[in-house]
Amino acid sequence: MSGKIAFQGELGAYGHQACVEARPDFDPLPCPTFDAAIESVRKGDADLGMIAVENSTYGRVADVHSLLPESGLHIVDEAYVRVHINLLVKPGARLPQIKHAYGHPVILPQCAGFLREHGITGHSKSDNAKAARDVSEGDDMSAAALASELAAGIYGLDILARNIEDHDRNTTRFLVMGREPDYKKRGKFGMMTSFVFRVRNIPAALYKAMGGFATNGVNMTKLESYMVDGNFSATQFYAEIEGHPDDRSVQLALEELDYFTDHIKLMGVYPAAARRHEKH
Repeated sequence: MSGKIAFQGELGAYGHQACVEARPDFDPLPCPTFDAAIESVRKGDADLGMIAVENSTYGRVADVHSLLPESGLHIVDEAYVRVHINLLVKPGARLPQIKHAYGHPVILPQCAGFLREHGITGHSKSDNAKAARDVSEGDDMSAAALASELAAGIYGLDILARNIEDHDRNTTRFLVMGREPDYKKRGKFGMMTSFVFRVRNIPAALYKAMGGFATNGVNMTKLESYMVDGNFSATQFYAEIEGHPDDRSVQLALEELDYFTDHIKLMGVYPAAARRHEKH
């Protein structure tokens, strides 16, 4: 299968890298926001969406979990991208010349040690790939971008220093979204099931709702809460479990969950990525 895969950011962003690594047969479609990436899949301008959901250093990506349940899309896969930060410069620039480095606000603290050591001041940009493009199009030999190796190739920049991040396990997880679910697929490393739910207004409802997963031996790998429509009293939960809804243990756990909730929505059933079992 091939087609288009949408991601948030410009060409050369880490979302673009995720597309290249996970779906090399697909043409990447850059989008300004996660909402725009989701909408492009919904409208049929793209076949799949590559949506960043969490980072091993900085936690979950803001607002994404509230976007997914209303997207009308289904999670069909997951992908992990090792985030290597590189110092990209105009051809011919040397390290002693570099005084300013531009990157996303989340990227800057991740390579603070390198920047401090070389007397380089970090500056925020809305997107790492945009930082690379701006450095490429400018004429400032003292400016650098903090971005991927992919961005260096796209914008004709030299990689002055590779892998300058302070932590060597920084990884971002992406969910691959599609218009149609595929419940027949089976993964070499097991299956994951994602869903959202709201508990009934009864004492200890969440505790009771979770009990079915423990008693049926189903491993819940994620449980996150977020407000619905900015309402403090309306809390929705996003959960991920190991297993497939066809598994008897998962069936029993979901039946018990259903008893204590007033809303459950299956978000996706997809193969667990090999890198899920690695230490990041």
